[in-house]
Amino acid sequence: MDALFVNPSLSRLKLSPSPRLTPLSSFSLSSQPLRFRNSYPLNLFVTAVANQQQSPPQFQDYDEDESYGEVNKIIGSRALQGGTGMEYLIEWKDDNAPTWVPSDYIAKDVVAEYETPWWTAAKKVDESALRQLIDAGDDRDIDAVDNDGRTALLFVSGLGSEPCVRLLAEAGANVNHRENSGGLTALHLAAGYVKPGVARVLIELGADPEVEDDRGRTPLDLAREILKSTPKGNPMQFARRLGLENVIRVLEEAIFEYAEVQEILEKRGKGDNLEYLVKWKDGGDNEWVKVWLIGEDLVKDFEAGLEYAVAECVVGRREGEDAKREYLVKWTDIEEATWEPEENVDPDLIKEFEDQEGWDECFDRQHGEYCCEMKEIQFQS
Repeated sequence: MDALFVNPSLSRLKLSPSPRLTPLSSFSLSSQPLRFRNSYPLNLFVTAVANQQQSPPQFQDYDEDESYGEVNKIIGSRALQGGTGMEYLIEWKDDNAPTWVPSDYIAKDVVAEYETPWWTAAKKVDESALRQLIDAGDDRDIDAVDNDGRTALLFVSGLGSEPCVRLLAEAGANVNHRENSGGLTALHLAAGYVKPGVARVLIELGADPEVEDDRGRTPLDLAREILKSTPKGNPMQFARRLGLENVIRVLEEAIFEYAEVQEILEKRGKGDNLEYLVKWKDGGDNEWVKVWLIGEDLVKDFEAGLEYAVAECVVGRREGEDAKREYLVKWTDIEEATWEPEENVDPDLIKEFEDQEGWDECFDRQHGEYCCEMKEIQFQS
């Protein structure tokens, strides 16, 4: 172990003290900096290092009792599970195989020589420098962590660089990595530091908008919390409030994108604050949702005073006026089945009806109708 600290070859790698990365919590990114708690209960997310390759057989882990020769250089890095620290692959000047060594056992100037360019590029959101380091092919871990378990992706997300976010994510960065001082993800940072463009890019790249931090807050919860505490009517805060509203809209769109509305129940607010209380088809709790997240046809029907009923199945077919096809629909909440024009009936229910064998056998050619009773029996069976 002593060879790592006192070997004469290290003197050539001595650097001036490396700049200390400013914690994200103290970045002054707006007129009212976002504050995060300094300490949280430790609740770690196991980082999936997409670009990290398993050590080939000729690589070995560090053994404190083993004697090693002169250090040549660091040729690779990897974050420990949970982002609790770093290990580095040391290339030796003698015949020893490259060895994975925990950062605590390596001289700080050796680590700084390898890591300073990476963190400087992330802190300055220097896309060109980051790309050059990624393309160097030195087995650098894209999800390398600092002392707080933060990755470069978290830094560039909080600082608002969409190009750097794309670059790191496409190089294999874990878009759902949670740092260790609060469980914040890149999406939390984008929300907290009011970066709607970055939030949209992260979601596009697979970030989960429902991952919670150590206080149980999703990025959407965090953005709403900050908006609530941002003063209204203050010209100095107008841009901040507008940015937070945009962040909230991006996150709401992501969360509600695949949820199907069964019907609209109530309405409140106006303008950008217009919301509707919706009932979900999947049986979830009724929820107030912004107007832009709901299909225009549903909103128009609600405003026109149309009522909704839930169709159970199609039980008959006939030719209506002007030779237009109509279907007899059985409802879940209406006692009697009703004839409806084809355009008002769910295509899946029509297909299910027409796929049933023998439906043409119950056709009453005299009246041009299908036998509803017979069809209901077939569905029940």
